[in-house]
Amino acid sequence: MRRDILFLLSAAFMSLTALAQKKPLDHSVYDGWQSIGESAISANGKFVVYNINPQEGDGTLVIQASDKSWKKEIPRGYNASITPDDRYIIFLIKPFFKETRNAKIDKKTPDQSPKDSLGILFFEKDELVKIPRVKSYKTPEKNSGWLAYNLFKPLPGPSAAPAPADSLTRLNSLLHLADSLGRTADSLRNKATEVKTKGLGILQLSKKVPAAVKTIVENIEEGSGLVVKNFVSGEEKQYKYVSEYYFSKNGNTLIIETTRKNADTLSAASILWMNTATGKTDTVMKKFNDAKNYALDDEGTQLAFVAERDSVSKALQKFYKLWYYKPGADSALLKADRRTTGMAKGYTISPDYLNNFSKNGKRLFAGLALVRPPKDTLLYDFETARLDVWHYNDDYLQPQQQVQLNNELKRSYVAVLYNGDNKIIPLADDSCETLLLSNEGNALYALGKSTKGYRAQTQWNQAAIINLYAVNTQTGARKLVKEKIRVTESISPGGNFIAWYDWKEKNWFSYNPVTENTINITKAIKFPLFDEKDDHPADPDPYGSMGWQEGDKYMFIYDRYDVWKCDPAGKEPPVNITGGYGRKNKLVFRYLKDDKESRFITDTQSVYFSIFDQVSKKCGLAVKNIAAKNNLSILALAPANFERFVKAKNDPAFIFTKESFDAPQDIFTGAVVNDLLAAVQLSAVNQQQKAYNWLTTELHTWKMLDGKTAEGLLYKPANFDSTRKYPIIFYFYEKDADSLYNYLAPQPSRSVINIPYFVSNGYLVFDPNIYYKTGQPGEDAFNSVISAAKYLGKFKWVDTSKMALEGHSWGGYQVAYLVTRTNMFVAAEAGAPVANMTSAYGGIRWSSGFSRQGQYERGQSRLGASLWQQPDLYIKNSPLFRANKINTPLLMMHNDADGAVPWYQGIEMFTALRRLNKKVWMMQYNGEDHGLQERRNRKDWSIRLAQFFDYYLKGAPAPVWLKDGVPATLKGIDWGISQ
Repeated sequence: MRRDILFLLSAAFMSLTALAQKKPLDHSVYDGWQSIGESAISANGKFVVYNINPQEGDGTLVIQASDKSWKKEIPRGYNASITPDDRYIIFLIKPFFKETRNAKIDKKTPDQSPKDSLGILFFEKDELVKIPRVKSYKTPEKNSGWLAYNLFKPLPGPSAAPAPADSLTRLNSLLHLADSLGRTADSLRNKATEVKTKGLGILQLSKKVPAAVKTIVENIEEGSGLVVKNFVSGEEKQYKYVSEYYFSKNGNTLIIETTRKNADTLSAASILWMNTATGKTDTVMKKFNDAKNYALDDEGTQLAFVAERDSVSKALQKFYKLWYYKPGADSALLKADRRTTGMAKGYTISPDYLNNFSKNGKRLFAGLALVRPPKDTLLYDFETARLDVWHYNDDYLQPQQQVQLNNELKRSYVAVLYNGDNKIIPLADDSCETLLLSNEGNALYALGKSTKGYRAQTQWNQAAIINLYAVNTQTGARKLVKEKIRVTESISPGGNFIAWYDWKEKNWFSYNPVTENTINITKAIKFPLFDEKDDHPADPDPYGSMGWQEGDKYMFIYDRYDVWKCDPAGKEPPVNITGGYGRKNKLVFRYLKDDKESRFITDTQSVYFSIFDQVSKKCGLAVKNIAAKNNLSILALAPANFERFVKAKNDPAFIFTKESFDAPQDIFTGAVVNDLLAAVQLSAVNQQQKAYNWLTTELHTWKMLDGKTAEGLLYKPANFDSTRKYPIIFYFYEKDADSLYNYLAPQPSRSVINIPYFVSNGYLVFDPNIYYKTGQPGEDAFNSVISAAKYLGKFKWVDTSKMALEGHSWGGYQVAYLVTRTNMFVAAEAGAPVANMTSAYGGIRWSSGFSRQGQYERGQSRLGASLWQQPDLYIKNSPLFRANKINTPLLMMHNDADGAVPWYQGIEMFTALRRLNKKVWMMQYNGEDHGLQERRNRKDWSIRLAQFFDYYLKGAPAPVWLKDGVPATLKGIDWGISQ
């Protein structure tokens, strides 16, 4: 017995010693910390491809067998696609990060800078082809036989070095490899002849690829432009000076646009139609200034595009025309222009609409645009006024118009042309701007939407208000379906019903455009279909819908927990397809669309759901066959997050990611079984984490000052010692407790503290939920945060003399308010805070051009009234008017290009505190927006934030910037970070 006790004590001591020996995170770890990028699974479920990317540096493309029997790593690979037959994977390969960086340092031209390569891997024989200096590649969506890729012009320079003596022998051995990629013997001999005459510098073997992987590196002659390869026959075609190219879905057609050889001639500008079955290439059009927005029907038998060929290159006004081509014609035929029958006066063909054919190929949808007056060339810029005219009747404020200007200039209104008709039928215009087609363009009716008449009021109420229309796609006639609704509209896949949520009625409605009947399809559901916990002073959002069943039979509607099957015709009562299991167990069920191409849920489909436990915060997956009753299966419910669920197209296999607070997001795969937790883990990123002191996360509840229960997350070091006292930082925004099992990567901060870094370095971090009422956001933050601080202060391991606050944006506002109300915190950081709600109310969110009024009346600020209705609320909730009460040293970060919170808000707060002789600092990163984008600035801010809290909470030496500042004379010379 005594021996067992000694053994256990020894093991415990060793465990504690191991924890104690782990390093704290430092700022040098960020670049190498990895994450999972793109991911895909082959249609047969046998192969998985995914990226592992460091935060800065060279990533890796991993190609792996689902059963882990085979694995290939491609350094710097990305943008991968698996061919539909599951035989090839095609991807791009980035240059080395170091090479790209050096090119920037050396100020190389774009042509001289390193370029991507193309990689082609043949699964069955483990063979890899690499092709240098590739711009892009494309493959048909539903055909594995073809590949097209566009190349950069080769760099000029000396010939490649002479090949080794045994190169021809090596080439002969490579002929077999090329054959496995579908090349014919003749093409191989041609390549061998080319090598003999031009040197084997064009053919190299990669030394970094494992011996089992054989690699061919090809070089294409200058001017080849586009290369089109056939995997089966080995045929290869080349086209020079190619600017655009498009495959039809089934790959039987390839459209190629070539450009001029030089500025003096149009002779090389052409549009070509390549029949991939015969290899024949026909000319669709020659001699044009610009062509764009190519549309092929699903069968690849007809083409539409817009082109402008009449004006001079510098014309101020250009008119595009719609052209149509079908094999057998001599060239493209003019389909429509501004003089075509049906075209409204003042309209022309839009050059910006993405033309498209209906699924059956009988309809061509094009765009119409207003003819805009050209600029008067007789007026000179230096002699004319430059101004913006603000008018009270404008739909949008001038700043919003400026932000939306490019979109407005490119605005297109949908029109349709029928096969054989010589007229155009407008389906949309300024009073019905947006059109949603249904049944892939085959349906009789489309859904029209318009904000006309309601645009100005978004200035103060935020919500977009629209009218809904049923638009007849044969005549263009429209019927008003519903006026003045908020945006939640849907049209069924078959086009038989239009549906929406009514905020006032708090129910979902459907409309039949044939019978013109409107039906409340959810009135029999007794549970709220809107967010009951929403605390904004506005009508709450609905929980939404998960889509429609095949044949427009049912629409699926969410309540807080479960999913309801609702009959849009109103003949059948709603049915809870999750059987009330969600509400009974406090589990939220939400649909996981496992096939991006699916337009509806089939009658026999197995539907996958994400599930979230609102009590324990656990996550998982569930599955249910849509046709069966009482067959809901829970595949997993665990202390983890499950995301990015993708099912193989032709197999029960699937992939997903899983993470937790102590385990980074990794890729898993398996078959649909009752226990999803038995799935196979494929990736294992961030193994270096084991060497560092990590964190643990706990869900805490406590009573707030108003007596209500609150939730929050406590982050502790993995080597937590309950006999120590820890400094603690309170970070918050609104409600984050549901993210208990989120993985937080150490990374340079865009704005807020990086929790893993601080916790690893001996801090506690607490993130309390903030619970709001109308009209008192500042006091609501006080209620939540101060009660949390008092609750945690009861634990002996919390150092109540070393507590701090940190937040950004809305969190920054709350921090700024709190330090006017309490002195219990020794330091605080408020990023981009609103200091003065009276001035901020009338301000602009410059990134969008929107007025800020709606945010205060109905949005996040939750005041519920205008400035003139209740000015006292704006003053009472503004930190600026209580700045004289602040005694807490305050650090701010507010950038001069902030597009969300006006920069002058930070200036108002800083100058007020400076005038009052308070301790205040403000970091202003030049040209940066609301959150830092440039990595160099993010790294700098992370260091300063750590230095600030280390000084006030740990007694570390003050850096120069904190102690003395950095004068403008030393800008760019001394950053003041040294201590």
